Amino acid sequence: MEINPQNLRSIYTAVNTAFNSGRGSYQQLYQQIATVVPSNNLTEDYSWIGEFARFREWVGERDVKKMSANRYTLTNIKFEATEGIPAEYVEDDNYGLLMPKFQDMGYAAATHPDELTFGLISQGFERQCYDGQNFFDAEHPVGDASVSNMQAGSGAPWFLLDTRRPLKPLIFQNRREYRLQQKNDPATSDRVFMTDELLYGVDARVAAGFGFWQQAFGSKAELVEDNFNDAIAAMMGFKSEQGRKLGINPNLLVVGPKNRAAAKRVVDAENKVHGESNINYRAVDVLVVPWLD
Repeated sequence: MEINPQNLRSIYTAVNTAFNSGRGSYQQLYQQIATVVPSNNLTEDYSWIGEFARFREWVGERDVKKMSANRYTLTNIKFEATEGIPAEYVEDDNYGLLMPKFQDMGYAAATHPDELTFGLISQGFERQCYDGQNFFDAEHPVGDASVSNMQAGSGAPWFLLDTRRPLKPLIFQNRREYRLQQKNDPATSDRVFMTDELLYGVDARVAAGFGFWQQAFGSKAELVEDNFNDAIAAMMGFKSEQGRKLGINPNLLVVGPKNRAAAKRVVDAENKVHGESNINYRAVDVLVVPWLD
């Protein structure tokens, strides 16, 4: 096959079809725990995070909520993945043999938001959120008190989340959607001229960040009934700085492969080992993700 504009368009169509096929073969998970926020700048400011909206009896003047004193920002990061087709594959009309790797590129583009989002929540014990504390911390300041949304331990982490509010526990910031581009014309590309390789690449500008810590509980303790119950009780007891219950009601247990069996035993088993009823049977949904330990 001659490398000319018409044939290059045909090759791009084949690459794009393979890319979209791979992208569509994966069911994304990150939107279950992260609110997708469109971005128009290099960095977005989330100082408004800090106080849940709650109604009260209107006595006297309105109680105007102020923005958090702690500034929390997310800076978009550029990501890319690039693949090449050697010119001889086109000349010999064998470029179709390479389409599986462009399917895999599409699959990688689909999984990347999951990698970022679940990778971030696993780092929540060491990375700060809007109040200046780690997202999972024993000393979140709430009024004059300190509140914990974590259990210490040395095991694989597990996470209990309330994902039913408009703002989910995490944020996925989208500045530029994942896009496929080409650089494949020998007449205009020095790269193609020098390497005899047609290039196809995907890039995006995105970021993942933390929302309300009150909607998340992280534990490295053993995933057993007592620890699970303590986590639920702690979350449902969270209050605002004014002392009002926030109405947190966890609905999702997120675990990695190491805690899959324990999660199924604690939540998905109708009966315990000795036959007695499991009071936590389907109390929450279980989400097992490969991006966690």
